[in-house]
Amino acid sequence: MTLSKRSIRGVQNIRTHAGKVDIFSEPYRVYMKITALEMEKARRGKERESAMRRVREIDARFQEIEAEKNNLLQGLGNVGAARNLPSEGGHIPKRSDPHSARSFTIKY
Repeated sequence: MTLSKRSIRGVQNIRTHAGKVDIFSEPYRVYMKITALEMEKARRGKERESAMRRVREIDARFQEIEAEKNNLLQGLGNVGAARNLPSEGGHIPKRSDPHSARSFTIKY
């Protein structure tokens, strides 16, 4: 009579699923990921709307600036015609005022 030898197994021989779990086997993880993506999408949508509004405001200001510049140039043209000076693009005689030769500066 022979006794069969059984191999003694320990804790090291227990097979686990640690590290093998995919995201789809735990549905709550999938829903959390979807929730995070939807929140990011909503946030980016708000950022995009804000940026587009700012671009529209800047474009409107450009149009206002051009309109004001054109009005000033037309007014300057009328003054130049009244003084018998050439209008835009012509040679404007220099004034003897020493401050007229200075460059335009803005102080804050």
